[in-house]
Amino acid sequence: MSRWKSAVRCSSIPKERGSMVSFAGLERSTLDGLVRPGHYGRAGATGLLIEERRDLAFASVTAKRGKRFALVNAVNTAFGVALPDGPRRATRGSVTFAGTGPDQWIASADGSEAAGFANKVRARIGPFAAVSDQSDARLVLRLSGPRVCDVLAKGVPVDLHAQAFKPGDIACTVVSYINTQIDMLDDAPTYQLAAPRSMAGSFWSWLTASAAEFGYDVIAP
Repeated sequence: MSRWKSAVRCSSIPKERGSMVSFAGLERSTLDGLVRPGHYGRAGATGLLIEERRDLAFASVTAKRGKRFALVNAVNTAFGVALPDGPRRATRGSVTFAGTGPDQWIASADGSEAAGFANKVRARIGPFAAVSDQSDARLVLRLSGPRVCDVLAKGVPVDLHAQAFKPGDIACTVVSYINTQIDMLDDAPTYQLAAPRSMAGSFWSWLTASAAEFGYDVIAP
């Protein structure tokens, strides 16, 4: 995938305001009241598996002017991660940095690293980057299944063909008028989609309408 081919920058996913729970553990679902685990759509077929990720913490990272190379070294030292120079993911243990634009990344963590993650990132690389907590801003879904690409093709204006979009690639785009970050996690294929928490209902409506003809299972977290 070529560098910075995305339609929008992932940093444009807005940060929610107000009192929200932390991501220290399994938290209240962004989709409360909208969905329950089970099978939906076409009977007798499961083309898509949907799992909401509630255990991830996020922080946006923007290199300060003239500090990019110092930031690269600091991230490598602090997290053992080589910052991607392009729309790619780099992971070490439970920490991932995804390139979302020139000198911009989204850092994420799960497990024990998720608690207070943005503060940890700021403490370790703050002299070289502006760090903003994004943990309460995102609906995050993991999608897989034999018809996942057919479902995504209904609304994703990105070429997801295996030759164009590979494991570790990310794209920042617009899905059904909603800014969305798409990460390809493996060649099963499995994708992770992140959209603004404030648009969770609209995003869920698009996804389930697109998946209904294939049948889909919502997996309990």
